[in-house]
Amino acid sequence: MPDNPRQGAFYAIQAAIAFSMMGALIKAASAGMPNEMIVFTRCFIGLLILAPWALKIGVSEALATRRWGGHLLRAGFGIVAMYCFFYALGTLPLAKAILLTYSMPLFLPFVAWAWLRERPTPTVWLAVSLGFVGIALMVDPRGLGGGTLAGTLVGAASGLFGAVAMVGIRRISNTEPAPRIVMYFALIATGISAVPLAWAWVTPTATQAVLMIAAGAVATFGQLCMTRAYGCAPAAWVGSFSYASVPVSALLAWVIWQETLSPRAMLGAALVIGLCVGLSISAGRRRRLSVPP
Repeated sequence: MPDNPRQGAFYAIQAAIAFSMMGALIKAASAGMPNEMIVFTRCFIGLLILAPWALKIGVSEALATRRWGGHLLRAGFGIVAMYCFFYALGTLPLAKAILLTYSMPLFLPFVAWAWLRERPTPTVWLAVSLGFVGIALMVDPRGLGGGTLAGTLVGAASGLFGAVAMVGIRRISNTEPAPRIVMYFALIATGISAVPLAWAWVTPTATQAVLMIAAGAVATFGQLCMTRAYGCAPAAWVGSFSYASVPVSALLAWVIWQETLSPRAMLGAALVIGLCVGLSISAGRRRRLSVPP
């Protein structure tokens, strides 16, 4: 399937908004719930949402694949990234946790280059560089410096593991449709995350249950969008648009927890938004961009 950078950017931005909403819901639910419970619920809800699709087309057809290794690798790195991300959400301010997790696009060009031989073009390098500058501007030590050292390190690790998982999607998306990739992730991740419940089970309150169910639903939608995005365009290109989660998360943090942004943080948000919009317009003006297949 030929690359479609414009469509890839569209799906990536939708996914970024969904993941920002999920982050806020998870942070709210994590006040009285262990990380193991939250990860399992998110995976299990995603599996329930995808079940009607599998039943409609037939379970055997929905799971028909010869890319077992690719699915297992993608799911393995994805579940580790999820554990790290949710831990960071529970121990850090929302904006800082999102910023650390969305260091993922900074790793993507290197992972994609090493794994898929997708040599980044000057345009992609510029996008990644500007995105890094925008995120650096938003990390205001005076306003977003809370949390623990462990949470900070684990949050950064989630970005690296997430980058490997996303490149894994790119590698198998030439034969695997987005719903099948997400279904395999839901199956494998639910099985893995169910094991710790033997010692970490806590019965949620009604409010916690609603928050976690909503987070699972929003995350599944975001995962479907992101999977489609990485199937449409090279990993480094799509990764640039993941930065949209930063200003969206900052807005949610301000509305819900009254976390405010400094002038330099607002400048960083404006830079990220301008970058995404500018690249999307540029992609739409040309039928074919000079990005590798």
